Amino acid sequence: MYEEIDFEKLRIDLIDYYGTFMINLFPAAVFELNRIEKASNQELIIIAKENNFDLENYKLRGKSL
Repeated sequence: MYEEIDFEKLRIDLIDYYGTFMINLFPAAVFELNRIEKASNQELIIIAKENNFDLENYKLRGKSL
């Protein structure tokens, strides 16, 4: 099911999401950024779900990995 996800785009969007927190003086976001950078694809799915990301937006439609 999740093998059709654009994990690179998901990783970039999660980094942007937590980067915004850092700018707004939420220093704990640094730990999440580190977690995202090192995360496996399965871990990215978990992090995305924790943050209510819609994984439908990351499906590879007609694209190949």
